[in-house]
Amino acid sequence: MNRRWLMIAGLGLLAGCAASGAPVLHPAQAAHPELERLYAARAGREALVIEVASNGCTAKPDFAFYVERAGEAATLSFARKRLDPCRSFAMGKTELSFTWAELGLDPRRPVFLLNPLAAWTGPGA
Repeated sequence: MNRRWLMIAGLGLLAGCAASGAPVLHPAQAAHPELERLYAARAGREALVIEVASNGCTAKPDFAFYVERAGEAATLSFARKRLDPCRSFAMGKTELSFTWAELGLDPRRPVFLLNPLAAWTGPGA
């Protein structure tokens, strides 16, 4: 691939990054269609990091989280508020970090993540 084609591809990708407030649509047969499919979740000392699908414009403000407390443990789930409006030639993903304080959770207490987990099958898998 020469530089001209790479530049054309890059411009096409940038042209697809238009803002959109469209709702997220999921297959009706999904167990919990409103929950975002995660490729990974890592609980660190300061934050919880999740990996989600991205076409290049996915950002933290595009997500809402829901916490429900029951005794010592809490359940946590993430849902997408807006679609990623970018157009990408290849399947992509991005990491989003949420601090424990931001989530309103104590990192020393058990947390059950309700989102479905899927294997990453894109580039570099």
